[in-house]
Amino acid sequence: MPETAPETAAPGTAPVSVTFAGSGDAFGSGGRFQACIHLQHEALAAPVLLDCGATSLTALRRANLDPGEIGAVLVSHLHGDHFGGLPFLILDGQFSRRTAPLTIAGPPGTQPRLATAMECLFPGSSQVDRRFELRVVELVPGQTTNVAGIAAQAFAASHPSGAPALILRLAVGGKVIAYTGDTAWTPAITEASHHADLLIAEAYYWDKPVPHHLRHTDLTGHELTARRIVLTHMSADMLAREPPPGHETAHDGLTITV
Repeated sequence: MPETAPETAAPGTAPVSVTFAGSGDAFGSGGRFQACIHLQHEALAAPVLLDCGATSLTALRRANLDPGEIGAVLVSHLHGDHFGGLPFLILDGQFSRRTAPLTIAGPPGTQPRLATAMECLFPGSSQVDRRFELRVVELVPGQTTNVAGIAAQAFAASHPSGAPALILRLAVGGKVIAYTGDTAWTPAITEASHHADLLIAEAYYWDKPVPHHLRHTDLTGHELTARRIVLTHMSADMLAREPPPGHETAHDGLTITV
């Protein structure tokens, strides 16, 4: 069962439930699943995922979360550890006789990359008739798009992935959740997380410079106004350290309320 951290929602306000089904990096450091964050709120018709790495079906089921209930997936960028689980999620819906629509929202280029991935992994799968509608929506930096009841504002990240990578600011249930995805430090992080209720931030290394990724020292070296910061996508270097002061660290199965 997911583990639950103390609730932080204001009295009388229904909280947003955030479950880190997958909190790991691309390489499974610490035995963790790849990026897969499950959001649920009474204002949403169905749960929404933030990213869907290749291990996401297993991660969701390990956390006792039904993949068939997912209404939308918001994708930060088109690397396999953030987007590679989509072919499996779609095929799972097909074989489980799903009928509810599924929306995939990601950066420009998501639709052709998804079709390519499906054909690479399961030839012919991108062209089959399904019982459910598969919608693909583009999230464009500088714009806000409504996705399944969430107002998703996209910012340009600094992370080459063959298509624009995104930092996301999400408004859901009266709360604001910001998500860095993978990115080198950029002032867009400060903007996207301005007075957010929660910032979910990559902290790949403590202080070692790694191109196109965030270090913990990048986060502590800038003024961030988010009310709560949870670190994810951590390498073995980060996992070996004591939890940093003022920042929480995610682990697979962790559920927090915002």
